[in-house]
Amino acid sequence: MSVHVTELDVGGVRIAYRDFGGSDDVPVVLVHGMGGDSSTWNRFATALKAAGRRVVAIDLRGHGRSAHTADYSFDAFGADVIAVLDHLDVTVADLVGHSLGGYAVSVVAHTRPAAVRSLVVEEMPIPIRPGDDPPTLTGRLPSPSELWHAGTSIVKHPRAVFAFDRSMTAPALAQFRRPNPLWWERLSKISASTLVLRGGPGGMVDPARLETMVAAIADCSVVSFETGHSIHRDRYRHFEAVVLPFLMRDDSTGRGPTIG
Repeated sequence: MSVHVTELDVGGVRIAYRDFGGSDDVPVVLVHGMGGDSSTWNRFATALKAAGRRVVAIDLRGHGRSAHTADYSFDAFGADVIAVLDHLDVTVADLVGHSLGGYAVSVVAHTRPAAVRSLVVEEMPIPIRPGDDPPTLTGRLPSPSELWHAGTSIVKHPRAVFAFDRSMTAPALAQFRRPNPLWWERLSKISASTLVLRGGPGGMVDPARLETMVAAIADCSVVSFETGHSIHRDRYRHFEAVVLPFLMRDDSTGRGPTIG
């Protein structure tokens, strides 16, 4: 498959993305999680293109071919996605994000609601609400599933692991531990048909916050899987069976089909 790599300047930061091609007016934009890169989506991008969709996969700042920087605020990751859409002159897109990438695409969906037709959020650690107790992260030993995920990532995606800017780990953990009231206030602005994918043991989706998130978004459904944090990698066929139909346009409504 021919894939074109483009680099652009976003406020002085080099952001790279891969365009898999296709003529669809509404592209599918894929955004990886922390420590990954756009190559994590190769298999799904191939399936989407075979189904007639145009596909774009982004390397967030500090990942893959994109530059390391001093700014790893979560909203900056969302701005990276918006910059790519603007560079491509895309007015409407379907967005898919895993983990940190899920947060990035959610920022796009509530910042530019008319620009997002369908939204898929896979295993995003949902931001803390005001009044929530912070998660216990510092000093906690990794679980067996987390260790397995880290180890297999090195084997399956070594380039992504070694390109990853580890200096973002501390600010990322700090942001995960702080309440994010603005994100919660803006959730109701999301008008896209939204699908949340939740993993099983080893997953990072808090069930109470998930319930609040689903209630805040007008059109939102949840599909649960038995695997852990990386559903698209570890249970790919199940992931595709759910997400591919969701993203295929329903010509009578102009929206992706609803998953019950």
